[in-house]
Amino acid sequence: MVTSTHDVDTFVQAKSARLDGDVLFVTLTDGREISLPITQMSWLKWLARATPKQRANWKIEPGGFAIYWEDLDDGVEIQHLLSLQSLD
Repeated sequence: MVTSTHDVDTFVQAKSARLDGDVLFVTLTDGREISLPITQMSWLKWLARATPKQRANWKIEPGGFAIYWEDLDDGVEIQHLLSLQSLD
């Protein structure tokens, strides 16, 4: 039986996140780290425009399915990040 990578990814959760300059780094429970240049992603303009204080106020949603910035009332779902990785 062949299992697709997508099936495995449905069980992956966010373990931690950090912003280094304009790059968002997300560490996953399977050990991978995803990085995104937030100024180059049109759908992350809300995060790119945020103040350093707003950017620093994030949390991992229960179950690890997303990272949420309460001050900005927005977030990023891990499955969305993983779908971008599969486009490479």
